Amino acid sequence: MKLLEIRNLNKSFDGKVVLKDISMSVEKGEVVSIIGPSGSGKSTLLRCATFLETMDNGELSYCEKQVVRSADGKAVYPSRAEMQEAKSKFSLVFQNFNLFPHYNVLKNVTDAPISVMKRSKEEVYQEAKQILEKVGLSDKLKSYPCELSGGQQQRVAIARALVMNPDILFFDEPTSALDPEITAGILRIMKELAEEKMTMVIVTHEIDFARAVSDRVIFMDGGLIVEQGAPKDVIDNPDNERTRAFLKKLSV
Repeated sequence: MKLLEIRNLNKSFDGKVVLKDISMSVEKGEVVSIIGPSGSGKSTLLRCATFLETMDNGELSYCEKQVVRSADGKAVYPSRAEMQEAKSKFSLVFQNFNLFPHYNVLKNVTDAPISVMKRSKEEVYQEAKQILEKVGLSDKLKSYPCELSGGQQQRVAIARALVMNPDILFFDEPTSALDPEITAGILRIMKELAEEKMTMVIVTHEIDFARAVSDRVIFMDGGLIVEQGAPKDVIDNPDNERTRAFLKKLSV
């Protein structure tokens, strides 16, 4: 089953084209990593997929139900209720954590499922505590973000995303604000999620990680999908000269 399908997505900012005719899909249980140089459109693609940016035109479907369609060369978005239904299909983990500073860890993780999804407080608290234990934070339930390291804050962000029970989990450069030692811990959690067949789309600059966990790697440059395929093809034996040049720079 296709959990996400994007067709012919275009996006510009102030006349500058950022995404050009992007088409991609993600199957249930698949891990897709998106790599490429800064400014290639990776994060904008994720932001369009999660409705943080509006597409100029193109189509977008979640769980094989169309959410955004094109009419007269423009993207047409649905009603608020339909948008809310589509938003319930995914969670997004940001690179800069985006935690509420005035909420403790447990409230950061449980606030949305209780207040937005109207789920039972007892049920959500029980699930949140299990997830926080899984990410190694069972002793930090009452701590506030300012009392946590960057790596701990990112683990809270991952727990907050997981407690929403998403069909698909998006990561936007989840380790770019962290030092290498802390990065290893976050990548380990993401590897475990991949082993559990969590469907994930990961914008990352961690090439070894992308090689290890991905079913498919997408290389973007200049707002285009230049190349995509299995990690052994795109990372180890790329066809495209732009992909080869990008990977060669990283290995220097």
